Amino acid sequence: MFVGTAAGKRSAELGYYYAGRGNRFWRTLHEIGLTPRLLAPAEFQDLLALGIGLTDMSKLGSGMDHHVSADTFDPNRFEAVVRSYRPRAIAFTSKRAASVWLRTSGTRIIAYGRQPAAVSDFPDVFVLPSSSGAARSHWSIDPWQELADWVKALP
Repeated sequence: MFVGTAAGKRSAELGYYYAGRGNRFWRTLHEIGLTPRLLAPAEFQDLLALGIGLTDMSKLGSGMDHHVSADTFDPNRFEAVVRSYRPRAIAFTSKRAASVWLRTSGTRIIAYGRQPAAVSDFPDVFVLPSSSGAARSHWSIDPWQELADWVKALP
């Protein structure tokens, strides 16, 4: 299950996840081998057939992370969704999304990649660099590939 902070402006306008022109989410999923072909944002529901889900920490806010009001974040809803659907792994698509769930005041203490167990009855957790074009300076495909390699190694 990929977990974003909130829908970006373009995604909110279209109703599709990771729809911004500069967003590399869909291209990256294909490059690391989690999708058999490059999907378009409008095909986001096709991920379910591949065993991949999508959600956000805020279902009420939209825009760049720093524009999303903190009172729209709902980590309790997120945890209920995870416990209901029981994914094998959670992949936060930004440090900000992870910090909301971890209830930390900042992102500097969060490392990219697979995380130590934070909650005993929770799936494995990965934190990935944001695929947003606005976060180009922090981009690395390596943590994304670590996730894909972990998924491919599952029995």
